[in-house]
Amino acid sequence: MVLVKGDHTRVTPGKDKDEHASQIDLDEVARLIEALERDLNSIKGGSKDIQRLRDEVDTLKNVLRSPVRRHHWVRDALHGIRDRFDDALDAAVAEGIEAGRYVAEIGRILGL
Repeated sequence: MVLVKGDHTRVTPGKDKDEHASQIDLDEVARLIEALERDLNSIKGGSKDIQRLRDEVDTLKNVLRSPVRRHHWVRDALHGIRDRFDDALDAAVAEGIEAGRYVAEIGRILGL
C-alpha cells in the first residue's frame, strides 16, 4: 500500500510490490521473451554484451517458469533486459535484431 501525505510517499511492507506491479501481463511477457530468444539464437557467437542479454532473457524465463511468480521479479527482469539492450545495441543492430522494437515493447509492458 502506498500512502501519500503532503510531499511524502511511504510504501508499507507486505504485498505492495506485487499489487503495484500486477498490471504486467505475464502471457504477453512470455510471448515477447520467446520472440527475443528466437532472435538471439539466430546470432552466431556474439559479444559479451549479447551474452549478457541472453543471460537476462534466461533469468526472466526462469522467473516465468517459477511456481511462485512475483510480478515485481518480472518487472525487475524486464528492466534488466532493457538495460542490457542499451549495452548491446550496436552488436544487436549489426546482427539484424530489431532492438528498438523490443525496447519499445518492454517499455509499453512496464507502462513507461
